[in-house]
Amino acid sequence: MEKAKFIPVAIFLFVTLFTAKADRDRPVRFEQLPDNSKEFIRKHFSEENVSFVKKDIDFLSASYEVFLVDGSKVEFDGKGEWEKVECVNRKIPDGIVPGKIVEYVEKSHPGLVIVKIERDRRDYEIELNNDLEIKFDMRFNVTGYDD
Repeated sequence: MEKAKFIPVAIFLFVTLFTAKADRDRPVRFEQLPDNSKEFIRKHFSEENVSFVKKDIDFLSASYEVFLVDGSKVEFDGKGEWEKVECVNRKIPDGIVPGKIVEYVEKSHPGLVIVKIERDRRDYEIELNNDLEIKFDMRFNVTGYDD
């Protein structure tokens, strides 16, 4: 009977302690970013405008967040590929957003600019400076709007 009470408690403690150790964030130097992340920042922003860099270590992976002086943020996966770019009070720098998405926004929403882009394996999601969000599939077809 005592064993039956002990097992769930032991499992709970193990999971709690393991989760606490598995999810860690820590500051790192710009030089510790993967090479392709450093090149991305140098090309589209400026290394001098980097405020700080954070490495997020989860159970099976790592990711990086680069915070810029103006409040903008770039997120990279563990391999150094960008996943999200969010700018404050300005448009996403040229060359980050795929051309077909830029063309769609210029044609369908003239006068608005893209201030945030996020991508994963299935789609792209952008946000315009009027808070309108548009989703695209990997072939750049619009799949949804959210305001």
